[in-house]
Amino acid sequence: MRDLVTGATRFTGGHLARTLAASGHSVRALVREPDRARDLESCGIDLVRGDVRDRASLEAAMASVDVVYNIAAVYREAGVPSATYRAVNATAVGAIVEAAANARVRRVVHCSTVGVHGDVERPPATEDSPIRPGDIYQVTKVEGEEIAREVGRRVGLPVTIVRPSGIYGPGDRRLLRLFRGVVRGRLPILGSGQIYYHLTYIDDLVAGFRLCGEHPAAANRTYILAGGEVTTLNELVRLIAEVAGVRPPRLHLPVWPFWIAGALCEAVCVPFGIEPPIHRRRVDFFTKSRAFDITRAKTEIGYAPQVGLRDGIARTLLWYRQQRWL
Repeated sequence: MRDLVTGATRFTGGHLARTLAASGHSVRALVREPDRARDLESCGIDLVRGDVRDRASLEAAMASVDVVYNIAAVYREAGVPSATYRAVNATAVGAIVEAAANARVRRVVHCSTVGVHGDVERPPATEDSPIRPGDIYQVTKVEGEEIAREVGRRVGLPVTIVRPSGIYGPGDRRLLRLFRGVVRGRLPILGSGQIYYHLTYIDDLVAGFRLCGEHPAAANRTYILAGGEVTTLNELVRLIAEVAGVRPPRLHLPVWPFWIAGALCEAVCVPFGIEPPIHRRRVDFFTKSRAFDITRAKTEIGYAPQVGLRDGIARTLLWYRQQRWL
């Protein structure tokens, strides 16, 4: 197999690219700054300078490729205009599918997010649950899905949509605040802590991506990829504390003062491109339920998470400690 991975300099894309290369695939990564991706090159991954917003670089990267994994995205960053989110998370997706069709690629696997479902009112959500994006990141991810499907139909190229949930594991930084807060005993829980949280260990997610790229049944389908265990936030925090050998947090605080503070911080900081010390999406972490049904991926393509939550937490904690981040 000959694969192209976008977003390979980030956590998920990097794991996917290295895993594909280690399994004997010929892997190419489209990167904006090759000098900052030499670790990928040392794994036998071919680096191509370019940007998903540039059609010429897309065409160059697609040559002789069988499967394209589009992992590139603009996540939530302070001071990023809506136009940038839309250019990368939506418009570029159509260009990727068109370039893949022109290069006679067999399939495009596009990474979206379970965030397109918003706050899940009736968990667990399935792929057919209501689409309710709550911010510009999620809105443009919905648009990216729609564009990928529409262009795929028009050019006759199979496209598979992947919606991962709560990705974590060695190399991840997005959940570092949670782990660090628990380990250091400085994590107040906003609200009751009874909302659901559904994590996905990176190795399981990468295995799911490969199935979406290679399994015949995955063509033109949408899959939620998540871990095999769902917990409440309280249970997750207790488990992290237990594995870390510390006392679990017991302090619960009301949500509304922090939500108001987050809104005020955003109003002051975001116009100047400053990351707010607190913002509403961090407060949302404590209030929005995230629980998902992975039956479709299990039954149609054989997706089977292998890393249990306790084991995944232990591996992640060990990595954080090795980095001296805790």
